[in-house]
Amino acid sequence: MLALLQRVTEARVAVAGEVVGQIGPGLLVLVGVQPADGPAQATRMAERLLGYRVFDDADGRMNRSLTDSGGGLLLVPQFTLAADTDRGRRPSFTSAAEPEHALAMFNALVDAARGLHASVATGRFGAHMKVSLTNDGPVTFLLRV
Repeated sequence: MLALLQRVTEARVAVAGEVVGQIGPGLLVLVGVQPADGPAQATRMAERLLGYRVFDDADGRMNRSLTDSGGGLLLVPQFTLAADTDRGRRPSFTSAAEPEHALAMFNALVDAARGLHASVATGRFGAHMKVSLTNDGPVTFLLRV
C-alpha cells in the first residue's frame, strides 16, 4: 500500500460539483493499493499515518503526529499512485490492484483510521474527483507498507 501524505491547512474533494470530503488543518493522503495488499497492510498504514510526526512542536521541529495535533485526515483513493513508471513515457497500471480488491483495501484503511481517529473524511472510490488543498510547508512524504 502506498500513501502520499501532505500536511495541509485545508483540503477538500468534490465529485460533480458536490463536496464529498473536507478537512481543516491535518493530512491529505492519496492512497494507492497494490495486488499483494491485505487487511494487515491497511491497518499498519492507518497506524503510520496517524503516528507519523510531521507537525511542528513548540520548538518548530516536526515532532507531533496527527493524533497529537488532533487534525483531520482526508483519505483519497488514487490508483495512479501505484502505476509502474520505470520505463517509457506512458505509465503501466499492472502494478495497481484490481478495482474490487482496491476498494476493499481502501475501505479497510478507512475503517482502521476511523477506529483510531475522530476526524476522518474520504474521497469517492472510482469517481472523477477534484481535489483542492493548501499544502502547509510544503510537507509531503511517500509512505509504503
